[in-house]
Amino acid sequence: MLTFDEIIYLRDKLASGGIDIKSAQAQYWKDFKEGQKSWDTKDWKERRAKVIKDQCEICSSKHTLTIQHLSHPKRYSQYSRDVTRAYTEEYINAASEIDKSELSGYLLKHYDYVPVPLCPNCDAKNPNERVRKSPKYRCADCKHEFDEAIYKSVDELISIFYENEEAYEVRDKCFVSKDKWRNENNLSSVRYWLQRARAKNKDAEEIEKEAFLLYLDDCIKYLSFEDTITACKKCAYQFDIKRMELCPECKQHYKGLQYPTCIQCLPEEKRKAALESIEFGKEWQEMHRELGIE
Repeated sequence: MLTFDEIIYLRDKLASGGIDIKSAQAQYWKDFKEGQKSWDTKDWKERRAKVIKDQCEICSSKHTLTIQHLSHPKRYSQYSRDVTRAYTEEYINAASEIDKSELSGYLLKHYDYVPVPLCPNCDAKNPNERVRKSPKYRCADCKHEFDEAIYKSVDELISIFYENEEAYEVRDKCFVSKDKWRNENNLSSVRYWLQRARAKNKDAEEIEKEAFLLYLDDCIKYLSFEDTITACKKCAYQFDIKRMELCPECKQHYKGLQYPTCIQCLPEEKRKAALESIEFGKEWQEMHRELGIE
């Protein structure tokens, strides 16, 4: 794992063009081990000793002090998605046209088509399918009964889509991705994924570099102890795990980060209502446990 100064040097070198993105990533991830934490390194411990205070900045306790980060870096994959989305929007706004044959070819390669059954009399979607009665189908709109539904072909749907993107016929998510996720999409979202793939292929290196630089900036901020306070073990646990902090009014009880005070510091009527709500929630959870409802 690279030291703080080494990451800064790598980031500046990549930004100035002194190293390419593939080499920068290889250098950054070279000695990275699964489960390895930055706070276990010698570099972290030495720099931590210079910034940690002698008491908790929340409750003034001097027991088991730690550095509490108020913000945490995102994963690199999140930056990659965000930057790719921005480049895709730019590609779309540049009026890059996708013709019918291109969309059709992309569909056949990446999606399975699960057609929506239609009434042969009025073209209404999803007629009622009957198990015991004959004929097999009955249209809920025109009441027509029939054994064989009709279906729109992919080419027919694409033609309708290019005439009117908001058409009733093309709203169904009848295209299932062939990857392991098996996501369901309509034609509009399929076209978006095609545009996204093109934008990503067109600017692959720029996207990867921009995303990695943002990721490195985030890591540098985290490792610098910039957005941190000194906290005792109890306050750190309340903040990280329970998303709670010490009440600014009484300095005794903890409150949710979204609330101005703890329950004990609320006016009488609001405190009573809050406690009743909490008690009701506990009773409801207990009932669910007894009934085996998760």
